Amino acid sequence: MTRFVVRPEFTQLVLSFQHVAFRLEVRDRYNEPSEAATVRAFLDSGEMDGSLLATWAATISQRTKDGQRMERVRVVSEPHSDYTRFGLALAAHNTAAGEDIRYLPRDQAVGLDLPDHDFWLIDSTTLLILRFGDDDVLLGADLVTDPAVVVKHCYYRDVARHYAAPWIEYKERVDLPEGP
Repeated sequence: MTRFVVRPEFTQLVLSFQHVAFRLEVRDRYNEPSEAATVRAFLDSGEMDGSLLATWAATISQRTKDGQRMERVRVVSEPHSDYTRFGLALAAHNTAAGEDIRYLPRDQAVGLDLPDHDFWLIDSTTLLILRFGDDDVLLGADLVTDPAVVVKHCYYRDVARHYAAPWIEYKERVDLPEGP
């Protein structure tokens, strides 16, 4: 069964995880209108204002203390796009809060049988396949509960996590400046 969901239901579903929320990100660019000023400020200054993430960081930190995990694998092109550079800087704050963010260079991802779409996998039972407009704005997600499709995405998660490097290792390999 598949049903299209938009915010705020989409956000509620992502945050409904009891054990693990996993996201695979395969796009080089995202156009989140609420982030536009933050992305522009980062690109202009090279600095990331961690206070902008205070609420998110507090949520992730508390959930991590409660034994829950938020995980991401980002498939990235090298050299990095502006948005990827922004995401790498942002990851310093997210990982400090307890989020597990890993990076997989796109040339290494070729041949791993990963999908060409972003998704959230909630507690290995609920799948949200993200849908974007031509302008890279998130439109919503297909909520999928078909066990065969969910299991296939559990496989994608496992493969991506296996081959991806944790943020701390990846940032050292690509010589990123120190985070917070």
